[in-house]
Amino acid sequence: MSSPKPAVLALEDGSVFRGRAFGADASVAGECVFNTSMTGYQEILTDPSYFGQIVTLTAVQIGNYGIAAADSEACAPRASGLVVRELSPVVSNWRSQISLGDYLARHGIPGISEVDTRALTKKLRVDGAMKCCLSTLPISDAEAVKRAREWRDMAGADYVREVTTPKPYVWRLDESGNYNTPYLPVGTTFNAPPIPTRRFRVAAFDYGAKFSIFRKLVNHGFEVQVFPAGADAAMIREHQPDALFLSNGPGDPSALPYIHKTVTALLPDYPTFGICLGHQMITHALGGTTFKLKFGHRGGNQPVKNLETGRVSITAQNHGFATDPKSIEAGGAKITEVNLNDGTVEGLRHLRLPVFSVQYHPEAAPGPNDADPLFSDFYRMVAARKDGKL
Repeated sequence: MSSPKPAVLALEDGSVFRGRAFGADASVAGECVFNTSMTGYQEILTDPSYFGQIVTLTAVQIGNYGIAAADSEACAPRASGLVVRELSPVVSNWRSQISLGDYLARHGIPGISEVDTRALTKKLRVDGAMKCCLSTLPISDAEAVKRAREWRDMAGADYVREVTTPKPYVWRLDESGNYNTPYLPVGTTFNAPPIPTRRFRVAAFDYGAKFSIFRKLVNHGFEVQVFPAGADAAMIREHQPDALFLSNGPGDPSALPYIHKTVTALLPDYPTFGICLGHQMITHALGGTTFKLKFGHRGGNQPVKNLETGRVSITAQNHGFATDPKSIEAGGAKITEVNLNDGTVEGLRHLRLPVFSVQYHPEAAPGPNDADPLFSDFYRMVAARKDGKL
């Protein structure tokens, strides 16, 4: 039996973590972040919002249930690298089609295990998310630190262009009631629950959308026409949608003026729902601003309070930027939800227009599902607009 291959993770502050290599033989640089979810490593790896980031998972053992194609949130992993405490030596799940290590190797993504992820996470919480280099190739500590420092900052980066769909398409159900799109592996299907008989056409901007979002929209009564992030207002109007949906995505929300312009032009004319980066696009369209968080919110255990109802929900989140609460008042919006950990803005609603958004992920693959009713709220809002009640 061959001995384990070494790997290194180096941070821009000079910290170095040594461990065992798995996945691809490669050297990558990116932003080092952590996620506190107990399950869902496949959904995390394939979430396009992680483009340009190397993800540390705080759950101790990763990979025990393998990889199933139907659980992917994109056609391939989007995270740049993976850091874990222990890579499970056994894959045990009847749905598994490939091990985590082989999956990463197939897609050219390196991983490192046997890292003290508790110490790494504490460092990121205290000092903030950092640029880093992960290498499973022979490389010195000094060279790894150098590559980390040379990587471009996340602030100011437009990564949406790297992950958006290249052209419009329709997210469809086939005759058997299964989802079928050109961006899923051949033979991948999803069982679909009954949907409302009255359906509305939604123009969904793909800024790096997770597949689960489109599935949720279909389940709640929408025909989903997906558009590239660069689609302009004229293209959207040409398709005569009943509503707009603005998806999640990676990078700095302030670095996307072409999206701000389009959303600003469309908001007065269509009921609109935005999540994560989509929430931040609405912020900028209303004249607000965003700022970079110290280490972000990433995980399935984030508490959010609705200021209108007093209800607290546990939410899934993945973002490194937030809305400046003082910047949105002039745009005619109000804050509807806040994060109970740090008080940051988690939701807003326009006071005159049928427009609302949340910073978290209500589709929450793999969970929790506390915020699922937001899709029903969106459906009712569109129905009221169509019936002349809004």
